[in-house]
Amino acid sequence: MRIMCRATVPATESQVVASVQETLDRRGSMAHAPVSLAVPDAVALGIAGFFVSSTDSGRLLERFFRGGDVDSAALLEAVAFEQGYASAEQHSALHCLAGWVRARVHDRDAA
Repeated sequence: MRIMCRATVPATESQVVASVQETLDRRGSMAHAPVSLAVPDAVALGIAGFFVSSTDSGRLLERFFRGGDVDSAALLEAVAFEQGYASAEQHSALHCLAGWVRARVHDRDAA
C-alpha cells in the first residue's frame, strides 16, 4: 500500500528524541496499546532523515523524507534493515517509525 506523510517539515533532533521517548512510554504503560498510538508525521520524517544514505534502504528513506510516497511494506523492510546496524537509541526511533507506518496502513484500512 502506498503511503505518504502529511507533514512537509521534519521534526528537529530534540523533538524526535522527546517524541520517541513519550510514545514508547505511553505504549509501554498500556497492556494493549492501539496501533493508532504513534509518533506524529513530522517526527516520522525526522527519523527517516537520520537514515538517509547511499544504500537501498537509505535511498528509500530519503524518498520518503523528501516527500515522496512509498510502499508501506518496502518502508518497513528498510526500517528492519537499518535496525540491524542501529544503536539502541536509533533502534528505538526506527521502531517508532515502523509503528507510524502501521498506523497509516491501519487508518487507510479503516477508512
